Amino acid sequence: MFIPRRALVLLGTAVALTITALPAQASDIPAPGQISKSANIEHVTNVPKPAALADIHTDMAFQGDYAYVGNYQGFSIYDIKHPKRTSLVSSVVCPGGQMDVSVYGDLLFGSVDSSRNNDSCQSTGQSARIKESWEGIRIFDVKDKANPVYVKAVETNCGSHTHTIVPGKGADAAKHVYLYISSYGPAADFPDCKTPHDLISIVKVPLDNPAGATVLSTPVLFPPTRDTNGDGVPDDGGFAGVPLPYPNGKSATSGCHDITAYPEKDIAAGACMGEGILMDISDRERPVVTTTVRDEVNFAFWHSATFNNAGTKVIFTDELGGGSRATCNEAIGPNRGANAYYDLVGGQLQFRSYFKIARHQADTENCVAHNGSLIPVKGKDIMVQAWYQGGISVVDFTDSSRPEEIAYFERGPDTTAPPLSGGFWSAYYYNGYIYGSDFNLGLDVLRINDPRTNQAKSVKFDILNAQTQPSYPEHGR
Repeated sequence: MFIPRRALVLLGTAVALTITALPAQASDIPAPGQISKSANIEHVTNVPKPAALADIHTDMAFQGDYAYVGNYQGFSIYDIKHPKRTSLVSSVVCPGGQMDVSVYGDLLFGSVDSSRNNDSCQSTGQSARIKESWEGIRIFDVKDKANPVYVKAVETNCGSHTHTIVPGKGADAAKHVYLYISSYGPAADFPDCKTPHDLISIVKVPLDNPAGATVLSTPVLFPPTRDTNGDGVPDDGGFAGVPLPYPNGKSATSGCHDITAYPEKDIAAGACMGEGILMDISDRERPVVTTTVRDEVNFAFWHSATFNNAGTKVIFTDELGGGSRATCNEAIGPNRGANAYYDLVGGQLQFRSYFKIARHQADTENCVAHNGSLIPVKGKDIMVQAWYQGGISVVDFTDSSRPEEIAYFERGPDTTAPPLSGGFWSAYYYNGYIYGSDFNLGLDVLRINDPRTNQAKSVKFDILNAQTQPSYPEHGR
């Protein structure tokens, strides 16, 4: 989600293939809270948001029989051994948005991208203009699911909007895990977040001593190239942006918003506000940008990236309006606030098509492409994805030029909170079920029953961090 908390290859002549949406009628929009879904989706259960965490739910991670759900005020752990009886195990109150979470071994990592007066769980908000302010990564020991323990905080440049776990390689895999920290929003008067900010932070975590975690380096992904204004100082690297009002403005590149690593293939894809990138991460401590892509026609804010299982395609999402606008309507159309599908050909990203849900939403419903993951179907590329109040969509993009929605689940406008502040933050497939993290309504569990996806039920994972993609078995392997 885009939070304005601090004050190359062009698309060119690529032909966009989209799903055309018809104008919304009042009768097409479910009543507030009413469920609307395709026949092949079952709503298994809903677990309301814990009373201890009054703010909105954010991102999720999974390990074994547990789901971990972030919240602007901390995080919760759920027992999902029996998905129909999903239950809350514990909640940790530790304010500092967004608290997107990931897990590795007995460790939970949480991203904090709001300036605090210190790194404790009793901290309060404080201006980033104050040098002593803190934001970055928090580390918890979650071996005892009922009693997580706060281990360490690591401050990073411009905080941590999101983070990506990248395990060490070879002998180092048992010793260290790396966190690629995505952050943005610099300003000249922010002591720890100055312009230019064309970098990421790499945190190195010793697995036998997580309290020893430190910032290893801050590699610049977009080095300055030329001085266009004649002031003798090189411009920021990356796309300069287009400062037009919403919805036609284009974000400038400044660090990254999300990075998704595919460690088995030594690659990573980054969504960096103004452009998408591909990286070689064969040297975990020294990632290298190998190609970039821009869409100066339709994309406003490059938000996240997902590989297909073969590592031959990348889906980038555009979070037009920062997740707090009604963009699923006729006025915005089918190509903005959408997914863009790229094939990786000869090391370059080649555009194939857009996809956006065809169901128009009410003007009170924030709706735009957001977080999702693959459904592990052999020989197919299928993804489940959250669209805020647009609900949850399942899309087959095996033909990346013709993505097709095959299932969906949504509710009518969320009237439990102010307008434009509800819906699903993320939706992930894990061991036979789809889990959706709803801002205000808690954790939803869904099950898809469809011949096109049923074989995925036999694929089991021990862990799922959506920004650290695992592979699943394919034909002939």
